[in-house]
Amino acid sequence: MEKKSDTYQIATDIQWEYAGDGVVRQIMGYDEHLMMVKVKFNQGAVGTLHQHPHTQSTYVASGCFEVTIDKEKKVLRAGDGYYVAPNLQHGCVCLEAGTLIDTFSPMREDFLK
Repeated sequence: MEKKSDTYQIATDIQWEYAGDGVVRQIMGYDEHLMMVKVKFNQGAVGTLHQHPHTQSTYVASGCFEVTIDKEKKVLRAGDGYYVAPNLQHGCVCLEAGTLIDTFSPMREDFLK
């Protein structure tokens, strides 16, 4: 069965989902090859270190984050971004409340209900 989003995603029509203490996400556009997810963090919230088989590229839409990828840490601010190869351990700490735009290839089926 093919899974895909509607052609247009209207933010006010999409429920925010709990993704951890101080973290919520909106599933935006996706098909079996690609997924875009908006992730909002409160200051101090943690994106726990984890890994997955998906390629990930993330854009920092707002806020400030200390990002760890494969044991290397960088502080990223609005306008910055990062790339995570499959199966690399990564995570973040939100230093200033903000939003990340995550993209995954292939899509994260585990994010769909």
